[in-house]
Amino acid sequence: MIVDILSLFPDYFQGPFSVSMLRRAQEKGLLEIRHRDIRDFSDDPKHQRVDDRPFGGGPGMLLKAGPVVRAIRSVRGPQSHVIYLSPQGKPLTAAFAGEIAKREHLVLLCGHYEGVDERALQLEVDEEVSIGDYVLTSGCAAAVVLVDVVARFVPGVIGHPDAVEEDSFQKGRFDAPHFTRPEVFEGLGVPPVLLTGNHAEIRKWREQEACKKTARVRPELYRNVGEL
Repeated sequence: MIVDILSLFPDYFQGPFSVSMLRRAQEKGLLEIRHRDIRDFSDDPKHQRVDDRPFGGGPGMLLKAGPVVRAIRSVRGPQSHVIYLSPQGKPLTAAFAGEIAKREHLVLLCGHYEGVDERALQLEVDEEVSIGDYVLTSGCAAAVVLVDVVARFVPGVIGHPDAVEEDSFQKGRFDAPHFTRPEVFEGLGVPPVLLTGNHAEIRKWREQEACKKTARVRPELYRNVGEL
């Protein structure tokens, strides 16, 4: 998968994508992450200004349509899928990330200031995606989250392919609690069933515990899971 990220701050992404699994995925050639500075497409080359006051008044500034459209078109190809990171977008879920991971080329547009001229979105954006019901100072952090979530579904990025399927939300509920050595830590022991070696009973226990926590913490998810 190739990912082009369009933003005003390409340096923002140097840390998150240069460590851990995302670094290894790039080294293996499973993932290629590229960055474009929207300022490079300004119609004011001297000052590289890409924002202006909104028509109709109101606070803040907007990214102008021209620079945004030119930035997208500079990387867009026949297989590209353009996503605008926006709090007004479709919620980012595990199921949605799995579908997006099948794309060959993602173009991620990071919003800045009060947003983007609507005409740029109408002309070039395929869909808007939100990582939560809150507003960030820019779409850069949201782009990092989306790449991280989607990358886990790209074959080869995660060492054990079954690990993704056992994660929270993959079955419409949370993951089960996990334990490792020592068997007793500060007076708290490992649930006895995990020490039995009875894999059928362990699977049953994990399913029950996952459903219990889902019902307690996210009852709206639990209603979609069913009764214990």
